[in-house]
Amino acid sequence: MKNVNFRTDILPLKNVLYRLALRITMSHEDAEDIVQDTLMKVWNRRETLDSVDNIEAYTLTICRNLALDKLKRADQGNVSLDEMETYQQPAHNGTAERVVLNDRMATVRRLIDSLPEKQRSAMQLRDIEGKSYKEIAQILQITEEQVKVNIFRARQTVKQRFKETEQYGL
Repeated sequence: MKNVNFRTDILPLKNVLYRLALRITMSHEDAEDIVQDTLMKVWNRRETLDSVDNIEAYTLTICRNLALDKLKRADQGNVSLDEMETYQQPAHNGTAERVVLNDRMATVRRLIDSLPEKQRSAMQLRDIEGKSYKEIAQILQITEEQVKVNIFRARQTVKQRFKETEQYGL
């Protein structure tokens, strides 16, 4: 049995939780609320945390479920990440290369945002958070094979749509 310490084991996950919640809800305010709610749920269950095998996967699962619940309740439309200030990278020195790079990054963000939730979450956890397939499977409550399929399909879709956008300028 592992002795789980809230301060050293749970609080350092705050940024990962925020990024996951933001990727699902597309809202800074909702993501912040979800992180708070997640931390409160974990805190309220602190007496039973020692029996949890993977505390990070456990915490991320709670966060994901809260984010999905928030989406269902709000029935809101998604705001793409490129419209959010945090993800905007200003063009430095007005160079054409920087503007093109920023446009391409915004396009990729829009394409990722348009993916189905499971693909978007799997891609976020694997490519941005660096989680293993096993951890992602625990968090998303699917098999490792399904994780691999979701990530493959997400990458293929983004790649194909990006090529189309670059080719046709849409």
